[in-house]
Amino acid sequence: MTPRSVCGAVAALFLFLPLACGDDASTGGAGNSTSTAGNNAGGGVNTGGGGNAGGGNAGGGNTGGGVSTGGGNTGGGNTGGMPPLQIAECQGHVYECGDLEDNDGDGLTDSYDPDCLGPCDNTEGSYYGGIPGQNNAPCKMDCYFDQDTGAGNDDCYWDHRCDTHSVDPNFYPQPWNNCEYENPNYQYNSNPPYTCTTGDAAQSDTCMQVCGPLTPNGCDCFGCCELPAGSGAYVFLGSVGVDESTVCTIADINNPAVCHPCDPVAACLNECGECEVCIGKPEPGPECDPGEGGGGAGGNGSGGGSSGSQCPTGIQPCGLPGQDPCAFGEYCITGCCIPEPAG
Repeated sequence: MTPRSVCGAVAALFLFLPLACGDDASTGGAGNSTSTAGNNAGGGVNTGGGGNAGGGNAGGGNTGGGVSTGGGNTGGGNTGGMPPLQIAECQGHVYECGDLEDNDGDGLTDSYDPDCLGPCDNTEGSYYGGIPGQNNAPCKMDCYFDQDTGAGNDDCYWDHRCDTHSVDPNFYPQPWNNCEYENPNYQYNSNPPYTCTTGDAAQSDTCMQVCGPLTPNGCDCFGCCELPAGSGAYVFLGSVGVDESTVCTIADINNPAVCHPCDPVAACLNECGECEVCIGKPEPGPECDPGEGGGGAGGNGSGGGSSGSQCPTGIQPCGLPGQDPCAFGEYCITGCCIPEPAG
């Protein structure tokens, strides 16, 4: 019996106890091992989701390049339903938000923690993704919510030189790259020939199919999210403070020096519907039907349906009181069970 099988059997006996089970650890990624609050998420736990966790202490310490994750587990995520009972994978790696550990010590585990925005998230204490090399190409952006952060198999393309906030002296949302705003007709990708205007109007079908379901309610596929929910103000989840020691948390969303403002890309913006669980909005109002049906304003990219339901028709809701955890191979992304990214 494999370690995963043992985990599943024990989880079935102790339904309400989150179990930290995984396969044997092995080296992975670029070899950047990480200590994560008693769980070896670095080096690649070969249940699929762990891997190379970045170059530092990712559980309330430093993630990737020595960035303090801070705190801020208030106001966004799934905080009332049943915690996950299985390790969640991110394209062959296990990160903090899928390892069945409470890495930041706040009593909330993985998708149950409002700071976890999917299995490809290596910090439980902030909105910062913390995956090695995440969107590290200067100015160029691709799907923020999967493991493949370089433009490629998801076919999503954006450039922060199209962001109107990227002007002197701050150059938000990536001040470390000085991605100075160009103009609406700036051509940032020659194949396909995207300009700021065309990229904002349409992304490819592949991008929508691969990255759309992974994009939390309230965000676009490039990590620009509406915070606070319903405010009309957007911040970049990958923000890093000017001293390179702070990252964006719910406590700092009104501080542009920490949570950098950004322009959402309309083509892949998964708007926060009235009855959806959204980043920065943990529970819908009492007038909403907590069951299936409809899709609000897009329901994790699936679209369709009435505005009175938490998830699109046929997709299991999760994360709220009385709702079951997601099935094996799925992850609760802002209130809906979405298949884990496989490749």
